[in-house]
Amino acid sequence: MIDPVLLRTFLAVAEAGGFSEAARRLDLGQSTVSQHVRRLETALGSVLFERDTHSVRLTGDGETMTGFARGILDQQDRALRYFSRPGPRGRVRFGVCEDFLLGHAADVLGRFRGAHPGIDLELSVELSEVLHSRLADGDLDLVLAKRDSGQGVRRDPLVWVGSPGLELLPGEPLPLVLYPEPSVTRARALNALRRNGVQWRIGCVSERLNGLRVALEAGLGVGLFAASVVPDGLVPIAGLPDPGSVTFVLSHRGTARGSAAALADAILSAQWSRPPLTLRQPPLPLG
Repeated sequence: MIDPVLLRTFLAVAEAGGFSEAARRLDLGQSTVSQHVRRLETALGSVLFERDTHSVRLTGDGETMTGFARGILDQQDRALRYFSRPGPRGRVRFGVCEDFLLGHAADVLGRFRGAHPGIDLELSVELSEVLHSRLADGDLDLVLAKRDSGQGVRRDPLVWVGSPGLELLPGEPLPLVLYPEPSVTRARALNALRRNGVQWRIGCVSERLNGLRVALEAGLGVGLFAASVVPDGLVPIAGLPDPGSVTFVLSHRGTARGSAAALADAILSAQWSRPPLTLRQPPLPLG
């Protein structure tokens, strides 16, 4: 490993065109400058300067070494600047449910990145119950997902939604477009329909939000979402049992510290807003 002090001295001599001027610029004795250059030449096994009584000139190896020296010192300076930045550093294994990720997380994570550039994220996007299970197993540091208890970040009413042109046949079971088990919104949807005696069938299941959205836009059935994260292009459906509300919960194992605490603070201090949804569909013919 080459001592960066030797590289700086070498570049000073090359730029000044002599040892005495380099010594003046570096505020060193000329003998020290000469010693630094000899040590560098010894380490490299190459002569870097041609010296005579009147001038000092770079050799071919010396010319080549100027590029290497500047590159090495530049990398060192960049590393020092990077690690001297204030604020926490580290990595957070962050789990988030997909509908919240699409609805609000981009803004939150963007603001967090601007405030804490030294923290890296390992993002996991899965069903809420899966995320909570992984948190309990120690696979995640922080989870933002739907649950019935915990530190609530936001509480939203659940809304039945479908395509604007959705047509349902009277007397037929209500076709549903849902996440697979274990899904919080799936359980809420089925429980609400059972309590009110509404006949239903699972028309489509998808593990991903984009799959649900495409199926709903295609008119395959009715879905259930928190009001603030209803995908664009879908409208609320009237005439179905009230499924209640759901809480987006921030969870961590024990006490959040360091990088995880910084992300938790950013999430809890964020503000989310979305225009209220209005019912556009007439009551469904479920008789």
